[in-house]
Amino acid sequence: MSHRPRSGLAAVSTALLAMSRRLEVHDVLKTIVVSARELLDAEYAALGVPDDHGGFAQFVVDGVSDEQWKAIGPLPRQHGILAAMLHEEKAERLADVRKDPRFEGWPTAHPEMSDFLGLPVRDGDETIAALFLANKRCPKEEGRCGFTEEDEELLSILAQHAAIALTNARLYERSRELTIAEERSRLAHELHDAVSQKLFSLRLTAQAAAALVDRDPDRAKGELQQVAALAAEAADELRAAVVELRPAALDEDGLVNTLRTQIQVLDRAHSARVTFDTCGMRALPAAQEEALLRVAQEALHNALRHSGGDRVDVTLARRGQGALLGITDNGTGFEPRAVRRAGRHLGLVSMRDRASGVGGRLRVISAPGQGTTIEMEVPGG
Repeated sequence: MSHRPRSGLAAVSTALLAMSRRLEVHDVLKTIVVSARELLDAEYAALGVPDDHGGFAQFVVDGVSDEQWKAIGPLPRQHGILAAMLHEEKAERLADVRKDPRFEGWPTAHPEMSDFLGLPVRDGDETIAALFLANKRCPKEEGRCGFTEEDEELLSILAQHAAIALTNARLYERSRELTIAEERSRLAHELHDAVSQKLFSLRLTAQAAAALVDRDPDRAKGELQQVAALAAEAADELRAAVVELRPAALDEDGLVNTLRTQIQVLDRAHSARVTFDTCGMRALPAAQEEALLRVAQEALHNALRHSGGDRVDVTLARRGQGALLGITDNGTGFEPRAVRRAGRHLGLVSMRDRASGVGGRLRVISAPGQGTTIEMEVPGG
């Protein structure tokens, strides 16, 4: 076997692995374009996803600087060679795209291109994108395209897997949108069942207090104390709902940014000071990141509702290939064994289950009058 096919197969394998690791549609598109340009050693690569109005919903390029891209102007329309790739099933290899009768020119700032290879990206009978390469980096004979039949075969393999990766990314995004919609519905029901009923009671009690102010001040005072109590309960219910929000953006924003955002919300919502510090973190397997986030949410919920402290510090640091999460409060603390004997778990069973479920471990450090620290360590991947 010659050296070139082995190199080509290795490059295809690298490209396919890169595509399989992406979930967001834009990331998948960019990975396809970069992989195609590197695989075939071309100067330029582009991939267009058509819309329903004769244009492109997305058009991703590689080999063109940001300044050049801005100078080129609006996204291209579906015409000329671009349209051919979207409406024909076969690949196109041209020695000079500018001499093709379908060529309709390009903007002034557009880079000069000559030899060209393009083909549709198809999902069954549907063309979901078109992939273009230009200016093969190799010596070219007069009137012959720099791209070869072997290049076309390699790009065809890449396009087939690109269709799978792009379809999966679209399904993932639709699933994520459904998850967000379901989460909004869940939160709406939770707020209605808990907070809104508390607020309704608060309103009636306030009206009663107002009616009693002049004729029975003592009873009015009692009603106002009830208003304060109901308001505190409503605030607690709302904070609990915030803590329980599902991490819909965890895959997009990552563990560190998701945790930081939620802690900032809690810091604003509570009188206690809530801080976050992180160091040296790297991406972890998705299941471990979600488990860490869930444990952090549960521990924060306990600290803010039950500890009685005025400060909660959250730390997340790299530990070998994994990570160590810590949540420490300066509250009243407790005796963990006494809590277990009394049948009160404070979510500890759930947190331990989450930790062990991803190969990690949970440690609870607490004593009466000495605050509480929850530590969770995961091994990484």
